[in-house]
Amino acid sequence: MTTEEYSGSGDPRRSIELLWGTGPAPKRGPKPKFTVAGIVAVAVTLADTEGLAALSMRRVAEQLGVSAMSLYTYVPSKAELLDVMVDTVSAEAVPPAFAAEGWRDRLQEVARNNWELYRRHPWLLQVATTRPVLGPNVIAKYDFELRAFDAAGLSDVHTDMLLSLVLNYVAGAARAVVQADQAEARTGMTEEEWWGRYAPLLGEVLDPQRWPTAARVGQAAGEEYGAGDPLRAYEFGLERVLDGIAALIAGR
Repeated sequence: MTTEEYSGSGDPRRSIELLWGTGPAPKRGPKPKFTVAGIVAVAVTLADTEGLAALSMRRVAEQLGVSAMSLYTYVPSKAELLDVMVDTVSAEAVPPAFAAEGWRDRLQEVARNNWELYRRHPWLLQVATTRPVLGPNVIAKYDFELRAFDAAGLSDVHTDMLLSLVLNYVAGAARAVVQADQAEARTGMTEEEWWGRYAPLLGEVLDPQRWPTAARVGQAAGEEYGAGDPLRAYEFGLERVLDGIAALIAGR
């Protein structure tokens, strides 16, 4: 899955106004037919069901039964719409409070919340957020997730970097699962079926003496968990990430 969109690429003032609801009050006249929240809800559903490539102002307008020009009164372009979409769904990863105590259990909650967010909205993995969406829900999510480290005794800078480490790991693992889902949908074959076709053919050409490590490890992994289990790999990797954070905390 390649990155197709970038957050923060719209008009800064209009984006902030839409995200925070600080735009000018509507002029007198007929009541607006739509709300920004309603438009965003339609856009999110479209991206969830058809993917980010299907998202456009024209497609959203079609879903609402109007022309694309009618939407520009509410949202000036797809760039600002995408920012509000990201901010809107980010609220789903902000529970009222942590269910657990201790930084490790809390980080597992953070990881699980983000994992589930990506599974519900896989298009998020196609939005590059190097320039973050500066909306209330994204900031609330960041604030909540930082509090996982409250009792860890880390500096603010280390707290920020370690949270990024966990979030980046989860995004990468979720991307692998989404790619597997997409491959199955497009080819009509599960991972097990694909390997069932290719493994015997690979065995005919692979020379274990030339690539002994790959042959040995690949065989062991295949015997242990078949064609591969991305969820198992995700859980294993997350524990190793948390082990590394624990070592840093213990040695500070």
